[in-house]
Amino acid sequence: MSRVKRVRKYLIPTLLIVILAVSILAIYVSYSSGNQPKANPNAYVGVAFCGNTTAEAKLLIDKVKTYTNLFILDSGRNPISENQTSVEQICDYAVSQGLSVIINVGIKDASSWFWQQPSLDGIKQRWTERWGNKFLGIYYNDEPGGVQLDAAWRKFYELVGENLSRIDFPAAQALNDVYLKLLNYVNNGSKPENYDLEADFFIQNVIKQDPGIENLTAAGIPSFTSDYGLYWWDYLGGYNVMFAELGWNVSVSEQIALVKGAARLQDKEWGAMITWKYDTPPYLDSGNQIYNQMLASYEAGAKYIAVFNYPYEGGAYGTLTNDQFNALQRFWNGITTKKFADLSAPLAALVLPKNFGWGMRNPNDTIWGFWTTDNRTQEVAVITSKLLSYYGASLDIVYEDQAYPVTKGNYQHVYYWNSTTP
Repeated sequence: MSRVKRVRKYLIPTLLIVILAVSILAIYVSYSSGNQPKANPNAYVGVAFCGNTTAEAKLLIDKVKTYTNLFILDSGRNPISENQTSVEQICDYAVSQGLSVIINVGIKDASSWFWQQPSLDGIKQRWTERWGNKFLGIYYNDEPGGVQLDAAWRKFYELVGENLSRIDFPAAQALNDVYLKLLNYVNNGSKPENYDLEADFFIQNVIKQDPGIENLTAAGIPSFTSDYGLYWWDYLGGYNVMFAELGWNVSVSEQIALVKGAARLQDKEWGAMITWKYDTPPYLDSGNQIYNQMLASYEAGAKYIAVFNYPYEGGAYGTLTNDQFNALQRFWNGITTKKFADLSAPLAALVLPKNFGWGMRNPNDTIWGFWTTDNRTQEVAVITSKLLSYYGASLDIVYEDQAYPVTKGNYQHVYYWNSTTP
């Protein structure tokens, strides 16, 4: 046997053994990484899907499943939300990929399959058995506080104001009481001393008596929605979790302070929904800015952080582009491997007047949508700006309320809207 043959005799089997060993190792690593639980980021992080088909939903899930743990089926009035088969197929797939789900099943009306049931106890049992603790709750309605602030109430009262007193319906009677206050202002020129009627209308008639909220509350299904104002009263109305909308060039720290303060004193949970910066393409902010908004929310203690993915206008993944996907992945990798600042402790609180439902987005924002600014708005704006510049995400903004006293928060520093000292 030649020397070359002897070398080949031993070299070839040796190479085969090495190749086999490497292949087995690669298979093991791949299997292990695919079946090991994800690192716990101490928050739910994901996307809000607003597409039109199950195929689009599954494509998005495949895109983000390695760096998210939450999928929000946020289809609103989209027909997909009225199709139980589609809803369950999408959520089955999301859960199979390790994601928790929050489900938007549309607005309560006569045409919606979900709301035709006399009780939601059965659907709660069905989905809990199907998805276990991966089923987090129902996303119901949208922006109730924002709609209240921005609705065309002046036009409404011009059209029906004089007839409200003749309508035997609780909401109409509540709106008539506000109408009489407005008439008194027109006739006498004096702004009201309080906004208790307006707050009561919003809490009772807009939210608590909404049939959808009533059904969800009765069944014990956690209710979620997003908003950009009036978080304090969204919670009082019955919502379990509020997402502060971060976008539209409004102050991120102010929105976080408002929702965080309301959640802390009322023992609720809160989150952040990264939404549009523009109302035309590209809609969303840059990846870097979205990363900063997610990180600010996380450091402030948000339990839920999601990116709003709407509309689907030709892109395979909706509005989200690689820039935003990369930001989401960078954020996930960061919070699962690094330690960031914890700014969620009750450091400082700003206490605003009872039921002072001022939108706070700009100096001329409305109060409860019914009123223009009053003699307190400028003072509130100044102290809010000062405290946010000093405390940033460590500030909570709360309201005077005997049921939820500021002492409950155990804050180190408490400021009142009409005082310059703690």
